[in-house]
Amino acid sequence: MGLTSDKVPALAVVSGVLLFVGTVWLWPRLGRRSVRAVLGRVGLLSATQVAVFAAVGLAANQAFGFYGSWADLFGREDGQGVVVDHSAGGGGPLSVVGERRATPTGGGRPEAAGRVQEIRVVGRTTRIASPAYVYLPPEYFQARHRARTFPAAVVLTGYPGTASALVDKLRYPRTAFALAEAGRMRPMILVMLRPTVAPPRDTEFVDVPGGPRTESFFAKDLPEAVSAHCRVDEGRGSWGVVGNSTGGYCALKLAVHHPEVFGAGAGLSAYYDAPSDPTTGDLFRGDKGLRNRASLWWSVKNRPGPEASLLVSSSRSGETNYKDTLKFIDLVKERKPTRISSIILESGGHNFNTWRREIPATLQWLSGRIGERP
Repeated sequence: MGLTSDKVPALAVVSGVLLFVGTVWLWPRLGRRSVRAVLGRVGLLSATQVAVFAAVGLAANQAFGFYGSWADLFGREDGQGVVVDHSAGGGGPLSVVGERRATPTGGGRPEAAGRVQEIRVVGRTTRIASPAYVYLPPEYFQARHRARTFPAAVVLTGYPGTASALVDKLRYPRTAFALAEAGRMRPMILVMLRPTVAPPRDTEFVDVPGGPRTESFFAKDLPEAVSAHCRVDEGRGSWGVVGNSTGGYCALKLAVHHPEVFGAGAGLSAYYDAPSDPTTGDLFRGDKGLRNRASLWWSVKNRPGPEASLLVSSSRSGETNYKDTLKFIDLVKERKPTRISSIILESGGHNFNTWRREIPATLQWLSGRIGERP
């Protein structure tokens, strides 16, 4: 039974209820002072609490998509160990492994409602392998648009996150479909994945010395692979990138470091420097230049302003990045030709509900910025 199955939290809830009822029912019998009675009380109370905490944790994981499998939860995910043969007869850099409906409407016809493809990408230069989802809008399948190319955007989760949460929980395809249908944004290809390409390690989009070259994968390999598979607009800054939390930091970093590819980057609830903690390990191996490069503060202050548009978001109450976001806005405003925009809510925590409130405006903003010179 998979971690993300609806049956798992339901089983935990049922177990908690049964244990609670059993505790109430058996308590009179266990009210004596014998060792056996004391151990019985301790066992029932402990089992009930474990079941309740498990139910709450599993429900939170269902809502926010922190972990996608039991192996992911227990730090045993080993996805980076895939080897793909690119010699004659070997697999290509992108393969489609499944498809699903993008929206409940349209009767399942891609020319009416678009399509979500489940793909696997293997970096040509980095050899990093990662699963992802690609949303193709209805226009992509319509006969009158068969020669048309489309703007594209990379969409990133937080850490650890799951790519499926971008489809099911944050509803990017459904939102993009509705906005385009209402004429509020251009039809756009969305490439949705998590920034964790070497699970369980959080590489913070760094080309780690002797380790995963995460930034190069997202800046070069991923756009190259998708462009070879899909009809994506070409030209400087023809890609956008958006993410939440860790994905937000990475989105801003890609736009600042690679404006020739990413003309616009949106960081929802982003932070502005790579952390160093047990999940990241040693990302820089004493390389001060690499450490500086990972800091958006340093990059914006010390490098020429990139020809890119940036969007940041926060809330006055509920987000810890509010003051840093205001400082970052002030800093970027001084670095022409870079442009900075923001979404500041009155209240909203670091959660899916907050990001769902920001995503429609963010997609409209991306649609107007991709391919545009600041």
